[in-house]
Amino acid sequence: MDDEYAKLIRRVNQPRVVIDNNACEDATVIQVDSVNKHGILLEVVQVLTDMNLTIRKAYIASDGGWFMDVFNVVDNDGNKIRDKEIIDYIQRRIETSAGFVPSRRGSVGVMPSEEHTSIELAGTDRPGLLSEVCAVLADLRCNVVNAEIWTHNTRAAAVVHVTDDSTGCAITDPKRLLMIKDLLCNVLKGNDDLKTAKTMLSAPGVMHRERRLHQIMFADRDYERVEKTGVRAVEERSSRPQVNLLNIEKDYTVITMRAKDRPKLLFDIICTLTDMQYVVFHGMVNTTRMDANQEFYIRHVDGLPISSEAECVRVIQCLEAAIERRASEGLELELCTEDRLGLLSDITRIFRENSLCIKRALISTKGGRSALQVKHNRSSLAPKPPHQETTMSYLFGNLFKARTFQNFKLIRSYS
Repeated sequence: MDDEYAKLIRRVNQPRVVIDNNACEDATVIQVDSVNKHGILLEVVQVLTDMNLTIRKAYIASDGGWFMDVFNVVDNDGNKIRDKEIIDYIQRRIETSAGFVPSRRGSVGVMPSEEHTSIELAGTDRPGLLSEVCAVLADLRCNVVNAEIWTHNTRAAAVVHVTDDSTGCAITDPKRLLMIKDLLCNVLKGNDDLKTAKTMLSAPGVMHRERRLHQIMFADRDYERVEKTGVRAVEERSSRPQVNLLNIEKDYTVITMRAKDRPKLLFDIICTLTDMQYVVFHGMVNTTRMDANQEFYIRHVDGLPISSEAECVRVIQCLEAAIERRASEGLELELCTEDRLGLLSDITRIFRENSLCIKRALISTKGGRSALQVKHNRSSLAPKPPHQETTMSYLFGNLFKARTFQNFKLIRSYS
């Protein structure tokens, strides 16, 4: 009865979204008013980040039964949102997302869709891991439709969508699914994985992919740091985001954060707080040219602020991890070419053979073409090959000669 009453309240009080280009000189202002419920802030922020909008400022208030948010946003070029069709689409998306939050699955099962099979991976990161995973999938005649891979604090997580190369559809044979799961799990375990590697098959579309990656890494406890010593330890501590907690009169826990600004920073933080079962009652976000300052007044869903030192430490660790997972320094490589079975296996093998460790990767296919974006660091674990060249173009030279790449770009990135 309580659930039915809550649904009735939401239907009667539909979310109200106002998008204004006159209220602020240098940003589009989006105001959202709605009945309050756990997860609504994440749903709204998720819509904005999925639209590749940059949130420069935000004001959050959700005391009582009502939720009100104000966001100052710009597009990728730093301009206001002027296109009426885009404005209308943003409004519809927010109203739909804020009006209905689907239930979240508590477990993962073997349930492929008609379009593709979703594979979730978690294990210890090591040089060549992605190459080995891609080689196994190619040997099993699995074509990678799209994938996203994150690494953080010696851990690796991936969400990969694959199809049967012969049919172009999801893989449905239970024996073959079990074989895929077992072989990938063996690759993830390696020879010295101190933590249990995980391979899961699940239905796509149930969970937002980036949010799912946060959940996989959180469940894998990537927030527990492997402490370094010497100069590297000092450098690592100095580069960490600043996260502080303070309890105010037993009503709220106040979290203040300062970190380098980057796309989707607010989404990563709100995603982690939501999945840790904390509610943001008040908040403020302000970004400068380089930094982002955030302040949130939170309580646990049970209505209580953070009550112990151990819980305080854990929240700080988890928020630091949420900020760091997507951030990296190093070279960014973008490739675009005609798609084929085994393409990723060939590309990632070149990275492995030249002692390059991929830190993050985003893979997609559309209209028979495959696009790959990776950020990598030179591996300190793998031996340096005797004839290491200085340009990435040479590393892919043989692949270029065999097959034409229409787009190849190398960027030095410090995002």
